[in-house]
Amino acid sequence: MFSNLSDKLEKALHILKGHGKITEVNVADTLKEVRRALLDADVNFKIAKDFTTSVKEKAMGQNVLTSLQPGQLMVKLVKDELTELMGGEEVGINLSGNPSVILMSGLQGSGKTTFSGKLANFLKTKKGKKPLLVACDIYRPAAINQLHVVGDQIGVEVYSEPENKNAVDIAQNAIKYAKSNGFNVVIVDTAGRLAIDEQMMNEIANVHKAIQPQETLFVVDAMTGQDAVNTAKAFNDRLNFDGVILTKLDGDTRGGAAITIKSVVNKPIKFIGTGEKMEAIDVFYPSRMADRILGMGDVVSLVERAQEQYDEEEARKLQKKIAKNEFGFDDFLTQIQQIKKMGNMKDLVGMIPGAGKALKDVEIEDDAFKHIEAIIHSMTPLERTKPAVIDGKRKIRIAKGSGTKVEQVNQLMKQFDQMSKMMKMMQGGGGKNLARMMGGMKGMKP
Repeated sequence: MFSNLSDKLEKALHILKGHGKITEVNVADTLKEVRRALLDADVNFKIAKDFTTSVKEKAMGQNVLTSLQPGQLMVKLVKDELTELMGGEEVGINLSGNPSVILMSGLQGSGKTTFSGKLANFLKTKKGKKPLLVACDIYRPAAINQLHVVGDQIGVEVYSEPENKNAVDIAQNAIKYAKSNGFNVVIVDTAGRLAIDEQMMNEIANVHKAIQPQETLFVVDAMTGQDAVNTAKAFNDRLNFDGVILTKLDGDTRGGAAITIKSVVNKPIKFIGTGEKMEAIDVFYPSRMADRILGMGDVVSLVERAQEQYDEEEARKLQKKIAKNEFGFDDFLTQIQQIKKMGNMKDLVGMIPGAGKALKDVEIEDDAFKHIEAIIHSMTPLERTKPAVIDGKRKIRIAKGSGTKVEQVNQLMKQFDQMSKMMKMMQGGGGKNLARMMGGMKGMKP
C-alpha cells in the first residue's frame, strides 16, 4: 500500500539524518523532496505546496530534544500533517434510522456493488445488524445478478425487482419490505454513472430525495488518483454525500486520492477496501494510514484483527496442550487458519513496522501457507498429534503426498519445533495472544 510514496518520503526525510538542529537550509532541502514525493503520488500541486509550507512553519526554530534526532522530529511533523490532511479523526457510519438507509453512489467500475456486500457483511458480523441489500441498477441485469451472488456469499438477503425500471420505486419498496421483515439496515446499490451524464445524475438525486438516507456514500477507485478527487467533487456538488469509500487500496495505487480527497470535498473517508474478499474492509483511521504511508506499520489494526479471531475457550485448550507438550500439527494448522481469516498476507505484513520495507520486493501471495497446509494434510493423525514419530521414511511419504520436497518438510518440522519452544516460553500470556504468535509465523516460508 503506497510503497512508492513511502520510499520517496523516507529518502526525503533521510536528508536530516545527522544534523543536530533543524535549520532553514536543511528543512528546505527536505521539504522540496517531500513535495516532489507528494506530486509523484498524484497529489494536487496546491495541496502539496500548502502541506510543505505548514510543516516548515512548525519545524522552523524547534530545538531537537536530546532524545530525539532531527529526522525523527520531522517524521512526526509530517505524520501529524498527513493525519490532519486526511481528516484527523476517524468518522463512523450513521446508523440512527429504523431502518438505517445507506445509499451507495459512484462511478462505473469503482467496485461499488462488491463494496456494498462488504459493508453489509461488516455491519452483520461486527455490528450485529440485519442488513438488506437492494439492487437499484436498472440498466444492467448482470449487476442485479452480481449483487445476488454477493448476498448469497455472505448470507444477506437481496431485494430486487428485475422487471421494474424505476429506481425510485424499487428503493422505496425495499424500505417498506425492510420495515415489515425486521431488517434494521438497508443498503441501496445504485447504477454506476459518469458525473457528466446529466440523466443518470438526476436519477440518483431523485432516489436520494425520495428515500432520505441516513448515509450517502461515494465509492471511488483509489487507483485513479487525482481523477478520483475531481469526480468526488462533481458528485458531492449534486448529492452532498456524507462520506467516501476508497476501494482497491491493495493495488499499486499512488495514494493521491487518499491524501487529498478530504481537503477537496470536506467529507471524511469512512471505509477502505483492501482486497477482493468480503472481509477486506477497514474503518479508515487517518493516523494509522499516516503511519503506514511513512513505513511505520499499523500495529493497532493488526492486534484488533487478531483479537477478532481470538477464541477464549480455544485459547484455554491450547494453553493446556502447550503446558503438557502436546501442541501438535493440528493445533498449528488451526493457528494458520486464524491468521488467514485476519486478511490478505500482503496487507498484514504492511502492518508490521519495518516489514513492508524489508519485504517490498517479495511477492506475498494470499495462498502463502498452501504448501504448509498441504504438508500437514498429508500427515497421518498420529503424525499430526505426535510429530516426534516422523522419521526419514515418513518425511519422504509426506513430501510425495503433498507435492513438495523433503527439504520443505524438514524446514516445516524445524519451524514447528522453534514455534513450540517459543510458545512454551510464552506460557502465562503467550498461548492466548494470536498477534504475538504471528511473530513466530511471519518468518515461515511456503
